[in-house]
Amino acid sequence: MTARNTQEPRAHTLSDRRLTAQIDPEMHIVAAEPNFSRQFGRTSADTCGRSLYELLHPSAPAVLNRHFARLAEGRSQRFAERMVGLGNAGRVFSGELTGIAVQNTTGRLAGIVVQVRPDAEADGTDLKDVVGIPRERLLSKLDAQVLEGVATGASTVQLAAKLYLSRQGVEYHVGLMLRKLKAPNRAALVARAHSMGMLTVGQWPPRVLPEFIK
Repeated sequence: MTARNTQEPRAHTLSDRRLTAQIDPEMHIVAAEPNFSRQFGRTSADTCGRSLYELLHPSAPAVLNRHFARLAEGRSQRFAERMVGLGNAGRVFSGELTGIAVQNTTGRLAGIVVQVRPDAEADGTDLKDVVGIPRERLLSKLDAQVLEGVATGASTVQLAAKLYLSRQGVEYHVGLMLRKLKAPNRAALVARAHSMGMLTVGQWPPRVLPEFIK
């Protein structure tokens, strides 16, 4: 009986998907499967020839350049890193980007296979629908400091001591951001901030990007 081998799952969550493209050593996309292009709000024809960084949040080069340099120099064969992608009409999504070195017959780098795995709830967030105000000025400086602390896992007591606030003051600022970003709890707040590209990617501790601070 081989029936158990003939059944394959037909539905996959977004977290199971790996969307694939190939880039040359200069970071230009030379081939992309349709689903990869569609995730970024483009067609395959429009994707090919572009720099990979045109599809990613502006903070991406600072993090990914080191990984790609290691692939080019033969110091590693693959890497995986968090990313924020840019979709259509101001939509963004978070996920994981994997880079895999492809070598020619002489052992030199011929290209890089890039796989993107969107997060489970990464269908795309319209920033205007979420916050209702211009993207570039979402948080006060103090809000940003509180969010950075929450993103590191700091408790209310720890944040209060660090920022010279009362515990009620910390909770007030957290509550403001929960309502502004329409997040039900702290974990969702950090996830939403990452998906909107508000927090730096590949940096610890995370920092709120300056364009989001009033």
